Amino acid sequence: MAVAMAAFTINDAITKTVTSEMNFGEVILLRGMVAIVLIAALAYHQRAIRPLRTLMMKPVALRVAGEVGGTLSFLAAIANLPLANTAAIFQALPLAITLGAAVIFGEPVGWRRWLAIVAGFIGVLIIVRPGLEGFNQFSLLALVAVVFCAVRDLATKRIPVEIPSLFITLLTTITVTMAGALVLFPLGGWTPPSGRSLALLALAAVLLLIGYQCVIMALRVGDISAVAPFRYSALLWALLLGYLVFGDVPDALMVTGASIIVLSGLYAFYRERIRNRLQPVAASTSGLPPDGL
Repeated sequence: MAVAMAAFTINDAITKTVTSEMNFGEVILLRGMVAIVLIAALAYHQRAIRPLRTLMMKPVALRVAGEVGGTLSFLAAIANLPLANTAAIFQALPLAITLGAAVIFGEPVGWRRWLAIVAGFIGVLIIVRPGLEGFNQFSLLALVAVVFCAVRDLATKRIPVEIPSLFITLLTTITVTMAGALVLFPLGGWTPPSGRSLALLALAAVLLLIGYQCVIMALRVGDISAVAPFRYSALLWALLLGYLVFGDVPDALMVTGASIIVLSGLYAFYRERIRNRLQPVAASTSGLPPDGL
């Protein structure tokens, strides 16, 4: 899980770098075109292709919509915010999933976990700092991405098991790529990519594959509640890369808010584990940033 978080965060840093040359709609389009070919070939090889009407199933449609909204809002935030700020806000996703599972699925949540959820979102407010000096409206887009990804992960739990995950990935990638094409021109139009940018996007694609494979291995082999907290190592990578690559130095409010979010999330996972819940929703869902897959 720690290796996966490193791969995903380096991918985010590459995406942020490339968006200085082209808008994020073009990034989504270029990355998606490559991903569609690779995933379609793999789905065909594994006989995972299903009728397109599968997209009309409510859980599948919600999952795809969540990924589309999450990808657009997350990349807009990445392009305009320090990497560590976006990563810190996104660490509230497991808490948002726990909240959604309680409200939508009726999953029992004790008072301690409710306190952890409240504390976590207080940490988010400290980072976003609405109405205060240093407020950046793009912080709200990072928060919107958290909501979309919570919808994505909760909907994924309701997709029938007979539908191959690879086909869901293919549907999602096609839809997100189309969304990238739609927003490309409103965001400034097509910019011929340089060889450097294409090479970076290819590297990002490889890192995504490594990251997903490591997550799958971690969740299949390791105890979920023990493995899931290592997601927070992404914040350490974001702080390091933000400083080394972009020269971002986090301020005291950002560090305070991020610390509250991480401690709240770890405590929520701890409470799930001591209750011997074998498949806690917040731990067993992906809890990962959107990437159009």
